[in-house]
Amino acid sequence: MKNKTLTTYLLLGAIVAGLFYFAYYKPKQASLKTVRNERIQAEQQVEILRVKKRQLDAIEAELVSLNASLSELETIIPQKKETSDILRNIQQMAFDQQLDLVRFAEDRETARDFYTEWPIPIVVNGTYHNLAQFFDRILHFPRIFNIDDFSIKALSDQRSGNTITASFTLKSYFFLEQAMIKKPAPTRPRPVKQERNEF
Repeated sequence: MKNKTLTTYLLLGAIVAGLFYFAYYKPKQASLKTVRNERIQAEQQVEILRVKKRQLDAIEAELVSLNASLSELETIIPQKKETSDILRNIQQMAFDQQLDLVRFAEDRETARDFYTEWPIPIVVNGTYHNLAQFFDRILHFPRIFNIDDFSIKALSDQRSGNTITASFTLKSYFFLEQAMIKKPAPTRPRPVKQERNEF
């Protein structure tokens, strides 16, 4: 009798354990596995986002550097021509070096691939020393200037502070606006001539 009761209890215990395993433990294990997989995927996504964030930070830093370089270039070769400012600056530099401007006028611009060349023919009277100081000021001016067609000679009527005359062309440069840059015309393929074979 005791053995039968013990067997019954063992059987009931096994049934309860089986029910607990299939009804509670197994679904919880499956749910836990799903949560673990989701966590792994989330961590992978976070790592991908971190890599992209580092790349984005690097691109933004490069963009800041490029903008700084562009600002510096626009100071040296401006995008829009500020004629009056440039002419006024040149006149002031000549005046500061006690040079007499005999001729000072803008010439016709020449368009290049992506910039415009702007020549300014100049004739000045003064001394060698003052002319050298003027050229030194031009050299250290923020914008690019080139000096072409330079010639110098002594004045026949020399006075104090006025012994030579010099003529030269001062060239400045400007970036063309994007819309003004000429794009090459698209080339069209030539039609192929078909030869007729006569029999």
